[in-house]
Amino acid sequence: MQLKPGSRWKSAACNAEFVVVRPASSDEQVTCGGHVLVPSDTPKPEGLTADPAHAGAILTGKRYFDEQSGLELLAVKPGTSALAIGGRPMGLREAKALPTSD
Repeated sequence: MQLKPGSRWKSAACNAEFVVVRPASSDEQVTCGGHVLVPSDTPKPEGLTADPAHAGAILTGKRYFDEQSGLELLAVKPGTSALAIGGRPMGLREAKALPTSD
Protein backbone atom coordinates (compact mmCIF):
# COMPACT_ATOMS: atom_id res chain seq x y z
CA MET A 1 0.00 0.00 0.00
CA GLN A 2 1.66 3.20 -1.17
CA LEU A 3 0.05 6.15 0.62
CA LYS A 4 1.22 9.31 -1.13
CA PRO A 5 0.12 12.85 -0.20
CA GLY A 6 -3.03 13.74 -2.12
CA SER A 7 -3.96 10.15 -2.98
CA ARG A 8 -7.54 9.07 -2.31
CA TRP A 9 -8.53 5.88 -0.51
CA LYS A 10 -11.78 4.30 0.65
CA SER A 11 -12.93 1.79 3.19
CA ALA A 12 -13.74 -1.70 1.93
CA ALA A 13 -16.27 -2.09 4.77
CA CYS A 14 -18.25 1.18 4.85
CA ASN A 15 -18.75 4.39 2.83
CA ALA A 16 -15.81 6.32 4.31
CA GLU A 17 -13.30 7.95 1.95
CA PHE A 18 -10.01 9.67 2.72
CA VAL A 19 -7.29 11.86 1.26
CA VAL A 20 -3.72 11.36 2.48
CA VAL A 21 -2.43 14.56 4.08
CA ARG A 22 0.84 13.16 5.42
CA PRO A 23 2.15 9.66 4.54
CA ALA A 24 3.25 7.12 7.11
CA SER A 25 6.95 6.64 7.84
CA SER A 26 6.44 2.86 7.78
CA ASP A 27 4.75 0.29 5.51
CA GLU A 28 2.11 -0.77 8.05
CA GLN A 29 -1.34 -1.58 6.70
CA VAL A 30 -4.09 0.98 7.20
CA THR A 31 -7.50 -0.51 7.95
CA CYS A 32 -11.03 0.80 8.34
CA GLY A 33 -13.58 -1.53 9.90
CA GLY A 34 -10.94 -4.24 10.11
CA HIS A 35 -10.26 -4.32 6.34
CA VAL A 36 -7.39 -2.76 4.39
CA LEU A 37 -8.16 0.53 2.59
CA VAL A 38 -8.50 0.34 -1.19
CA PRO A 39 -7.75 3.05 -3.80
CA SER A 40 -10.85 5.17 -4.43
CA ASP A 41 -10.81 4.47 -8.18
CA THR A 42 -11.13 0.69 -7.74
CA PRO A 43 -14.36 -1.18 -7.01
CA LYS A 44 -15.04 -2.24 -3.43
CA PRO A 45 -14.57 -5.94 -2.70
CA GLU A 46 -17.91 -7.75 -2.62
CA GLY A 47 -19.47 -9.02 0.59
CA LEU A 48 -17.23 -7.29 3.15
CA THR A 49 -18.80 -5.80 6.25
CA ALA A 50 -17.23 -3.93 9.13
CA ASP A 51 -15.91 -6.06 11.96
CA PRO A 52 -17.93 -5.19 15.12
CA ALA A 53 -14.63 -4.98 17.03
CA HIS A 54 -13.65 -2.10 14.72
CA ALA A 55 -16.88 -0.11 14.90
CA GLY A 56 -16.67 3.65 15.17
CA ALA A 57 -17.56 6.78 13.30
CA ILE A 58 -15.66 8.59 10.57
CA LEU A 59 -16.64 12.26 10.45
CA THR A 60 -16.39 14.31 7.24
CA GLY A 61 -13.78 17.07 7.36
CA LYS A 62 -11.92 15.61 10.34
CA ARG A 63 -8.27 14.62 10.29
CA TYR A 64 -7.20 11.27 11.69
CA PHE A 65 -3.62 10.91 12.92
CA ASP A 66 -1.21 8.25 14.16
CA GLU A 67 1.57 9.61 16.37
CA GLN A 68 3.93 6.66 15.88
CA SER A 69 3.93 6.57 12.06
CA GLY A 70 3.04 10.20 11.35
CA LEU A 71 0.16 9.18 9.05
CA GLU A 72 -2.55 11.81 8.68
CA LEU A 73 -5.76 11.25 6.72
CA LEU A 74 -8.57 13.72 5.95
CA ALA A 75 -12.05 12.17 5.84
CA VAL A 76 -13.97 13.35 2.76
CA LYS A 77 -16.96 11.01 3.21
CA PRO A 78 -18.42 9.73 6.50
CA GLY A 79 -18.45 6.10 7.57
CA THR A 80 -19.38 3.73 10.37
CA SER A 81 -16.01 2.11 11.06
CA ALA A 82 -12.81 2.99 12.90
CA LEU A 83 -9.39 3.63 11.36
CA ALA A 84 -6.26 1.79 12.46
CA ILE A 85 -2.67 1.46 11.28
CA GLY A 86 -0.64 -1.58 12.22
CA GLY A 87 -3.44 -2.56 14.61
CA ARG A 88 -3.25 0.77 16.49
CA PRO A 89 -6.41 2.89 16.47
CA MET A 90 -6.03 6.29 14.83
CA GLY A 91 -7.37 9.28 16.72
CA LEU A 92 -8.76 12.64 15.73
CA ARG A 93 -6.18 15.34 15.19
CA GLU A 94 -6.99 18.34 17.35
CA ALA A 95 -6.89 21.80 15.81
CA LYS A 96 -3.95 23.93 16.82
CA ALA A 97 -4.81 26.85 19.03
CA LEU A 98 -4.12 30.13 17.30
CA PRO A 99 -2.43 32.93 19.19
CA THR A 100 -4.77 35.59 20.45
CA SER A 101 -4.51 39.11 19.19
CA ASP A 102 -5.54 41.80 21.60
